[in-house]
Amino acid sequence: MMAGMLRVRRSRGALSGVLLVLLGVWGAAIPFIGPYFHYAYTPDRTWDMTSGRLWLEVLPGVVTLVGGVVVLISRFRPAALLGAWLAALAGAWFTVGTLVASHWHRVPAAGTPVGGTTRVALEQAGFFFGLGIVIVFLAAVVLGRFSIVAASDAAAATTGPQRAVTARRAPRRVQLTPAFLRRQQTADAERESVGSGAQSS
Repeated sequence: MMAGMLRVRRSRGALSGVLLVLLGVWGAAIPFIGPYFHYAYTPDRTWDMTSGRLWLEVLPGVVTLVGGVVVLISRFRPAALLGAWLAALAGAWFTVGTLVASHWHRVPAAGTPVGGTTRVALEQAGFFFGLGIVIVFLAAVVLGRFSIVAASDAAAATTGPQRAVTARRAPRRVQLTPAFLRRQQTADAERESVGSGAQSS
């Protein structure tokens, strides 16, 4: 029964997994494609890899992507929880990574946002703070959904063994095939003809 409760339907984390995958792709790709539409941190150049982008954007984006894929395809509860924890840690790093980099110089900085006041606020939210908060929120939703055993999961875990036991105990019924039925009908007809012949004689 416990082993049955560890398995869940794949649809349980489908939507959250897809959203985490998309957010991971966004977080890892936006520093390289953002400059195309003037949405970027310095250096404001497309496909320019820096150590700051690697540690503060690409790596947490890839970890979020991996966690989302695990949540999306997993039918095993502990694996889905592991994927959710990976995504939560990556989202937390998106949120606090720039603060850590500004106070601890061993972590390279991501640069500075470009543009006016409104665009700077949107860039900070879309690159780091807002993105990390949304990822952590989705990961928390997944953790909540997979930490609790749903009534349908418990019912499936209990009815599965009961069905197997019932199938073992149920007597097997032998069903006659059409060939046997035809033979039996022929034999009955012969008996009737013999009986009718005996009565007439």
